[in-house]
Amino acid sequence: MEDKKKVTNTTITRNTALFSKMTDNIYETVAMLTKRANQISIEEKRELHKKIEEFASTNDAMDEYYENREQIEVVRRFEKMPKPALIATEEYLDDKLYYRNPAKEDQEQQRMEAMENEVINKGAE
Repeated sequence: MEDKKKVTNTTITRNTALFSKMTDNIYETVAMLTKRANQISIEEKRELHKKIEEFASTNDAMDEYYENREQIEVVRRFEKMPKPALIATEEYLDDKLYYRNPAKEDQEQQRMEAMENEVINKGAE
């Protein structure tokens, strides 16, 4: 597993003004963090399943006992990891996320085109 920055696993009071710096909208930020947390969760699940599959074999009972213990240790390590929402929040506050809203970009493009047309029309008069 890749080394990740130590993310606190406790409750912290956050300044909500910091959460709208990238999007200018706290609700958009929450939606973005939700999407990122889901991505992190999927990555972690894949990694956990990959590690557990390494233990899948048809050995005798004694080997199975030790493999189960190792599996339990792997699962415990994953359980102790910070929640995906906390990791996503930390990434956001450290400016490690890229955010893009195509709907806003389209609106901005339309506004710019309208302004250009207005200037062109005034110049033709």
